[in-house]
Amino acid sequence: MTDLNVTQLGRMVDAPESPEAAILERVPNPQSDVLYLARFVAPEFTSLCPVTGQPDFAHLVIDYAPGDWLIESKSLKLYLTSFRNHGSFHEDCTVKVARKIVEIAQPRWLRIGGYWYPRGGIPIDVFWQTGPAPEGLWVPDQGVAPYRGRG
Repeated sequence: MTDLNVTQLGRMVDAPESPEAAILERVPNPQSDVLYLARFVAPEFTSLCPVTGQPDFAHLVIDYAPGDWLIESKSLKLYLTSFRNHGSFHEDCTVKVARKIVEIAQPRWLRIGGYWYPRGGIPIDVFWQTGPAPEGLWVPDQGVAPYRGRG
């Protein structure tokens, strides 16, 4: 697998200006005949409120069962970074990330948990998946405790 056909891995790459400008890349899955779950965790995801311009922070957990393709992790990091100056509501950001991964990698299954930190006193958690998990796929808990606030 020397020719992966990726443009960002192993090179200096500037952070993309926006999610639309970001390039999310895929690589061949050498275990495409096996049903398994891969997980990406982004505990410091940031975006901007589209109304106030104030920063919003989330802990994203992305679980997917790869098919023929894997998401190349450096390109995913750059894609997620592209939201730092992007104004969008929590729900839109969370689902946009998931749908982009589905578009590029065409996984057997995907779910995302967007655990947004409170601003204004209300945490907003956003969950989306492509459908029921395939039979036989081990899907562990996402491991993010609910926000409890100050006690």
